[in-house]
Amino acid sequence: MDSRFDFLWALGAAIVAFGISAILGKVLIPYLHKLKFGQTILDIGPQWHKNKQGTPTMGGIMFIVGIVVSTVLVFGIYIFVNGGAVFGTAGTFIGLGMALCYGIVGFIDDYIKVVKKRNLGLSAPQKLVLQFGVAALYLVGMRFLGNADTATIIPFLGEVELGFFYYIISALVIVGIVNAVNLNDGVDGLCGSITFFAAVFMMLMASVMNSKGMIIESAALAGGLLGFLIWNFHPAKVFMGDTGSLFLGGMVCAVVFTLDVPVLILPIGIVYLAEMFSVMLQVGYFKLTKGKRLFKMAPIHHHFEMCGWSEVKVVCVFSMVTAAFSLGAFLLTYFGVGRIF
Repeated sequence: MDSRFDFLWALGAAIVAFGISAILGKVLIPYLHKLKFGQTILDIGPQWHKNKQGTPTMGGIMFIVGIVVSTVLVFGIYIFVNGGAVFGTAGTFIGLGMALCYGIVGFIDDYIKVVKKRNLGLSAPQKLVLQFGVAALYLVGMRFLGNADTATIIPFLGEVELGFFYYIISALVIVGIVNAVNLNDGVDGLCGSITFFAAVFMMLMASVMNSKGMIIESAALAGGLLGFLIWNFHPAKVFMGDTGSLFLGGMVCAVVFTLDVPVLILPIGIVYLAEMFSVMLQVGYFKLTKGKRLFKMAPIHHHFEMCGWSEVKVVCVFSMVTAAFSLGAFLLTYFGVGRIF
């Protein structure tokens, strides 16, 4: 299939996901209000975020439904048109299943916070056990139904065999990125905007590597997030909650692992990683100096808010950084990985 044909399939997936996600907002947001599923704003964040108290959460359901329906429908039609012989079919659906499982973990966490009135939701050990469990299931699924290779592609170097360590490293990377994306969700429109740009460039990477499933899945991810951002951009009418952010972390990991280029999560997820490491550095520095802070507040998006940046400026700057580094990942794919295929 030529690139124009790929574009039409991707456009179709994006439109379907966008439409479902955007329309669901009209139904879901009033329903969440009716159920009183409002976000509790903790004291550890900027004080001016207190005016967001009560904004409905679990809005990630909107784009989850849009992305899943779009991927299954459009990729299903693509498989039917091609007589069922499409390379990477299993990997596409296993990755989508992993993202859904992380979304379920996030939903449980949100449910405990909102319905059970326990602000911190699941405990850290509970989250980690569930998250590593999902990562293990994904890797087992890929081992027996998808890509059984324990090698990974590194731009310009080709395939690097990791053996058994592939599974250990992969599980750590998946859980780390999922939690990093979760930390990124703290400003109106931030996580959705950053992941939108990541999805667009992952779609281009998938096109270079001729992975039809990942082209469609990435396009659905981008379209679903655009539909959600209609309701989530500042001032947000709904938050994605852990339901949405953990799902997005799973989706990003699913794409790069199915494409077999997890190393490219470094440039694509540069903002996610900055958020995660800012928290780790803040906590470590606080303990070492017995009370001093490295940043005005962590994660780092709050630091810039405390420096006087508006939420819109934080979203715009962080999104541009993601777009620039994701472009770098695409160029690495085009020149350093694409020639392998």
